[in-house]
Amino acid sequence: MVNETLAAHAVILAGGRGTRFWPRSRTRTPKQLLNIVGEETMLEQTVARLLPLLPANRIWTVTNAVQAAAVRKQMPAGSRKRVLTEPVGRNTAAAIAFAALHIRHAAGGDALMAVLPADHYIAEAEKYRKIVSAALAVAREPGRMVVLGIPPTRPDTGFGYVERMGEALGAVSFPVFAVKRFTEKPALELAKEYIASGRYHWNAGMFFWRVSTFLDNLKSFLPKTHDALERLADSIGTRSYERNLRRIYPELENISVDYALLEPATKQSGKPRVFVIPAEVGWSDIGSWGAVYDLLLESGAADSSGNIFVSPGYGLDGYGNLISVSGKFTAIVGVRDLVIVETPDALLVVPRERAQDVAKIVKWLEEQRREDLL
Repeated sequence: MVNETLAAHAVILAGGRGTRFWPRSRTRTPKQLLNIVGEETMLEQTVARLLPLLPANRIWTVTNAVQAAAVRKQMPAGSRKRVLTEPVGRNTAAAIAFAALHIRHAAGGDALMAVLPADHYIAEAEKYRKIVSAALAVAREPGRMVVLGIPPTRPDTGFGYVERMGEALGAVSFPVFAVKRFTEKPALELAKEYIASGRYHWNAGMFFWRVSTFLDNLKSFLPKTHDALERLADSIGTRSYERNLRRIYPELENISVDYALLEPATKQSGKPRVFVIPAEVGWSDIGSWGAVYDLLLESGAADSSGNIFVSPGYGLDGYGNLISVSGKFTAIVGVRDLVIVETPDALLVVPRERAQDVAKIVKWLEEQRREDLL
């Protein structure tokens, strides 16, 4: 293991829209900026988990122009100048590369990077921090890329899967495995086989590497994006930076970091380059209102009939409902397994099992050009 001293930085990806959380989640106030579970917003919870490990001035956030002001308000003072604004969305490979260049500039050279989503829930924060520290230790070795793998609890077809191989490696306090391959959203029968094998983990989108390792891989697998961003890097801190950013960023390829770098890196011959650390930390991506119900149910928030009233209300012969209606008392009678969410301008009623389809409502609103509801 390399003993070179490198400062660690975190990059929080916070540009998503959270369309499955309509009507609360809107373009300017998406899921990560809302208190979906708990008093703090998802972004605030993400930052709070990191602050015992990193100073605020080493916590970076990548977002878009519409959300940037709201993001800055939720960040600690030392992180507000570390909010990077993409002029257009170009997926995670570009967003991470954008942050990598700024970290390299701020550090005056190489550094370690932890790349984390802004809108995930983690119950065991202390254990999570220990695993993050272990992942950074593994990533200190030049050329290594590390992903946290969530032990799957069901054959879910909505997640990407990471297949590990061989025996666990040594050198850190948690098991570390070489990655054999990544698989995106398998069919149900295949997902069942993955679970039964015991070799697969959910890909939670949490990555660790050196800045130099990431940029070297970007140059190998996505040279057009690498070269464009290096042109931008030359102007960081100058008066021409904003103009160059608006000109160069639209040229970048629109592709996820998984497809662009991690998958091809696992296929290269020679010693392993991508590693996974299993992370059983009470994780949830809280991907829909149905997932919110499941999480609150586990926390003991339901009444004796399985109803969860986020706002005042009462259920008569109702079972398994999630109710979030601001400003009024809600009574339900004889209904089962519904999600009911109201905001001042919209009301959502959907069976819990179809909560994923809320995103289709947002798509329809876009087609109808209902900007007042987006």
